[in-house]
Amino acid sequence: MSETTDTQSETETDGDASSGETESLTLVQAVRDGLATEMARDDRVLVMGEDVAENGGVFRATEGLLDEFGEDRVIDTPLAESGIVGTAIGMAAYGLRPVPEIQFMGFIYPAFDQIVSHAARLRTRSRGEFTCPLVIRAPYGGGIRAPEHHSESKEAFFVHEPGLKVVIPSTPYDTKGLLASAIRDPDPVIFLEPKLIYRAFREDVPAGDYTVPLGEAAVRREGSDISVYTWGAMTRPTMEAAENLAGEVDVEVVDLRTLSPMDEETIVESFKKTGRAAVVHEAPKTGGLAGEITATIQEEALLYQEAPIERITGFDVPYPLYALEDYYLPEPERIEDGIRDAVDF
Repeated sequence: MSETTDTQSETETDGDASSGETESLTLVQAVRDGLATEMARDDRVLVMGEDVAENGGVFRATEGLLDEFGEDRVIDTPLAESGIVGTAIGMAAYGLRPVPEIQFMGFIYPAFDQIVSHAARLRTRSRGEFTCPLVIRAPYGGGIRAPEHHSESKEAFFVHEPGLKVVIPSTPYDTKGLLASAIRDPDPVIFLEPKLIYRAFREDVPAGDYTVPLGEAAVRREGSDISVYTWGAMTRPTMEAAENLAGEVDVEVVDLRTLSPMDEETIVESFKKTGRAAVVHEAPKTGGLAGEITATIQEEALLYQEAPIERITGFDVPYPLYALEDYYLPEPERIEDGIRDAVDF
């Protein structure tokens, strides 16, 4: 069991797997590997949620964990999101490190009161006597032809709440490392997994223990003409758009990875270099994080700005079903058009 105190994160810097061995994993396999690695490392870590034990989760992110760690640490719960998260908060307050799974982000709303009224406030309410080290995992986003409530992208709800950290990986390597950091963090983390790319590609992932720090963005592509900020499943179409524009526009792509705390330094420094920006996210435009990123840039780097900042986002409508889904999500052509609008202004 770890000896780290409850008031300090166990992950201050990047760690590396000491063995040097890697495995080629999909993003969802990296989730499973990250959970197994942390559960083996720290016996306070447990997994709970609907169908996570016997069935291994709706996307098989917890497959095999029951056999490996037993029913005391891999727990099937009733279909009651408020109860799942409320129970996890109690566990976390008294020394465990629970990782409750919500099957889809659109099912998280019954637990919203527990998250914002209790998990996010426990440290402040108790004047530091208690912390709430839990990680709420949820697949998020569209593109998989799912029914209503299965394709939500409402990360802004949780970024708005002080006391919560919000993490969205876009690669298998980052998924395992960010999940480790989230589990070791002394405060509650909302860990949203882009299910559209759960099995879209593979990447070499260290077989052992490593971390990717929370709160640090990654520059996925260096460029000089425009900075494009994105995260999660939108990173891949943004990168594709940037490559399609090569020779016409030199695009810098910044993958935020952690939305709260947001890496304002990387956002601003990239913008100072290019003077133009676009933000790509699949959430609705109004109240989305593109507005917050735009405000940050204008507060910190207004005199570097050469054009209006483009928001390339989902639309202000309920998430559509099936036939209209491809029109709703930002795809490379729409991202390219937005980039051109900013550059040609």
